[in-house]
Amino acid sequence: MNVLSVSITNRGREAAGLLPYEHQHGDLGPTLRERWHDVDAFVLFAATGIAVRVVGPLLSSKDDDPAVVCVDESGRHVIALCGGHAGGANALAREVGQLLGAEPIVSTASDARGMVSLDDLPGFRASGDLAGVTRSWLDGRSPRVENRLSWPVPLADGPGPAVVVVTDELLPRESGVASLHPPSLVVGVGASSDAPATAASELLDDALRDNGLARESIAFVATIDRRAGDPVVTSLGWPVRPFSASVLAGVAVPNPSERVAIEVGTASVAEAAALHASGPGASLVVPKRVGATATLAIARRTGPEGRVQVVGLGPGSAVHRTPAASAAVRSAEVVIGYERYVEQCRDLLSPAQAVIRSPIGAEAERCREALTRAAAGATVALVCSGDAGVFAMATVVLELAPGFGSPPVEVVPGVTAATAAAALLGAPLAHDYACISLSDLLTPWAVIEKRLRAAAESDMAVALYNPRSQRRTWQLARARRLLLDHRPPSTPAGICTNVGRDGQEVVRTTLGELDPSAVGMLSIVIVGSSTTEVVNDRLVTRRGYEL
Repeated sequence: MNVLSVSITNRGREAAGLLPYEHQHGDLGPTLRERWHDVDAFVLFAATGIAVRVVGPLLSSKDDDPAVVCVDESGRHVIALCGGHAGGANALAREVGQLLGAEPIVSTASDARGMVSLDDLPGFRASGDLAGVTRSWLDGRSPRVENRLSWPVPLADGPGPAVVVVTDELLPRESGVASLHPPSLVVGVGASSDAPATAASELLDDALRDNGLARESIAFVATIDRRAGDPVVTSLGWPVRPFSASVLAGVAVPNPSERVAIEVGTASVAEAAALHASGPGASLVVPKRVGATATLAIARRTGPEGRVQVVGLGPGSAVHRTPAASAAVRSAEVVIGYERYVEQCRDLLSPAQAVIRSPIGAEAERCREALTRAAAGATVALVCSGDAGVFAMATVVLELAPGFGSPPVEVVPGVTAATAAAALLGAPLAHDYACISLSDLLTPWAVIEKRLRAAAESDMAVALYNPRSQRRTWQLARARRLLLDHRPPSTPAGICTNVGRDGQEVVRTTLGELDPSAVGMLSIVIVGSSTTEVVNDRLVTRRGYEL
């Protein structure tokens, strides 16, 4: 989400500096009028009265307008002003609230009641009489669910009279009827090398109109690899999945072309790409349409394509959480994690999501649950602290995935504990360094000791993860002695505890004076190298520049 924060007072400007968004300071009105169509959302450090007077004339449609949230002058409240669900204002208010330590104020009725909002349901786009259906639902009459596609939907069938229709077709607007459009359609495109950018879009517009299909249900575009980057494909605006000619040649299609087979090595591009990308059981709902320079076909998937995103949330606060991580959690149908990590991203969660919290020590079980859900078609976010690939869950998911049909797995990186702690200390990891876990629960201590000795002998700075716990009390002292065998007691060192969380503590010390009893499981220890110095009370490992 592209977010712009706007402040009009010095206090607001200071608060805006704590947010990871583009920022402008000055007159509210001219800024919003100039940038209204450039961004997805605004965070306004201004009173709601001022914001309403400025925003009101700019509003046109809740489907197109950016979301707007307001932060009061004292920084105590974050108010979702407009664009609540589909626009993302509710989620943005929660995110800004966590970043500023403020209370998010969300007034939409479904959120206030802890109900699922149709236009905030992960994996669907909603249309129709959303207000009427929601109003009936709030009055205690759950809508009847008419699932024309047998697509998995997290809604219980109610008595009505309001109706929710799960479909990829366009329905005429009717009072008390809402549509949920799943990503069931895949557009296949073939094109000649001289095809203009609009060639496929014109075919698509006609195909959707003639067949009564909803644009909101398009999942992605499929094509041959040699056309994946062409404007005729990319200008459609959906993600592109390319396939080689040899793969497409193996797909049975109703309308093959000998001429195309001679030219590109497959008798079909549009139909073959759409069918192959849609998976087993797919059917063509729009057979090949031929234009002057492009071909197009549309296939229907039988169900969602499940996937696991292993998400690194960063060390603690939302300040260090990446936009990609936030987006992955928000868009997931299922969120799974160690209970402390789920709490770390609670501002991103919604009633529409299934949230599974598990205790520490259940790492493999969490990964199996994530893969099981993904294999059944769900989009799953498995959340981890720090970076998902550094002493976390990414490796376990990737190792287990073949046993669950190898659903797609994406690793979403995060800020690691080592780099976050290093930033608090100064720049102790500015040159080569090693990250070593002192936990011998999974790795024999003899192996850990060998790695410690190698790092010490090679004169690298060292970041020590899992340095000490209630049960593991001697490992850090042993590691300190091994490092002292190869570097002097005066070597700068640091202890960082609860990095990015409440109760954050930073201790700058030396290797000789490092006190293991001051270290806990929520600490990370960094020990410098021979080129690490203390400059203005900050640890700095010199790179070797002549200054």
